[in-house]
Order: sequence, then structure tokens, then C-alpha cells
Amino acid sequence: LKIAINDVKPDLVMHLAAESHVDRSIEGPKAFIESNIIGTFNLLQSCLSYYKSSLDYKNNFRFHHISTDEVFGSLGNHGKFNDLTRYDPRSPYSASKAASDHLVNAWYHTYDLPILITNCSNNYGPWQNSEKLIPKIIYNAINNLNIPIYGNGENIRNWLFVEDHGDGLIKVLNQGTVGNKYCIGGKEEKTNNEVVYAICDTLDELIPKENSYSNL
Repeated sequence: LKIAINDVKPDLVMHLAAESHVDRSIEGPKAFIESNIIGTFNLLQSCLSYYKSSLDYKNNFRFHHISTDEVFGSLGNHGKFNDLTRYDPRSPYSASKAASDHLVNAWYHTYDLPILITNCSNNYGPWQNSEKLIPKIIYNAINNLNIPIYGNGENIRNWLFVEDHGDGLIKVLNQGTVGNKYCIGGKEEKTNNEVVYAICDTLDELIPKENSYSNL
């Protein structure tokens, strides 16, 4: 990793890599500890070594850590998370991401590594992994499989289209202040049930069959 960074000589490193599926973190938390915590540590160390030795790049270099709003816990029926919301992770996944946020912040305060942290809400969009909620609903529905709903389906998520997230990341890179944390979210707060039934209604129109997809 250190060799790769020294060869490329980047002006910035955007750290998006992470294990990110809540259910899998419950079944096997070790992979989340190794990837999200140890992986972040290794990347920080490699970037710090490069930053300290590359005087030509110091003025421009940024380490941008992309995290999740799940580090803040559960959102109720009202209100929004912001960059002052206290950390309250509820799963091995969100706990591992919270830990990585704290590591990045520590490398800024202790070693002066120029960092930015962003916490985004739930992304969706083309080519999303099939384990995520929206593609899983679509896949199961069109294959006439039962549609799984976590709990009672009334937990609320703030949905963010992936290209809007990308625009937000670029804005933070261009205008953000080193050492600061920024929340990136949409204005689409929906329960899982609302998302599921909206997709089923759309499929009823696009690929109609005898019974509604919502029966699944």
C-alpha cells in the first residue's frame, strides 16, 4: 500500500472502501473489524508516511474519509442528523465505521494529517450490490420470491441518490475545511415499508402479473 501511494503521488486519497452490510456484520463481525478499522489504520499510516516525506504535495494533499450516518444510531420520526450529532452506533458495522472516524480524526489532531470526514445517508442507484434493500426488493419481486422486511418495516432512512452523493463529495473536497466533518443527505426520509410498496406499485405498472407484487 505504501509503495503504491508513493508511486502514484496522489494529491488526495478518497477512502470509500468498507464492509457495509448490517446483517452480515451481525453474522460475522470479524471481517468488519479487519476491513473498516484495521484497513483504515493501514491507509492512514501509508498516507501519513507519504505526506511527511513529500514536501511538494503538502499544500494540496487531502485524506478524505467517507463514512455513514449510521454511526449516529437510529433516527426517530422527527429531526435530522448533523455534524454535531453524538455517536451512538447500534451494530458491529456502524461501530466499526465509528471507530474508523475516530482514527481519522486522531491522525489529524496527533499527526497533522490533513483530513476531511463526510457522513452520508443511505445511497441507492444503478449497479448497487444485490444485498442492499432496493435491488433485493426488485430481484425478489421479479423472481416471485418472498420480499424480506427487517423488523416491522417502520424504521426510517434518509435516501440519497449515488450521483448526488458524488457531487457532495466533490463539493467538500473543493470547499471543505481541513479537519472538519460534513453530513451529506437527501431530503427523502422514508420507512422501509414505504420504499417496498412504492417499488411494488411501480413493478405492477411496468411488469404486471395476476397478483400484486406487494403480496410477496
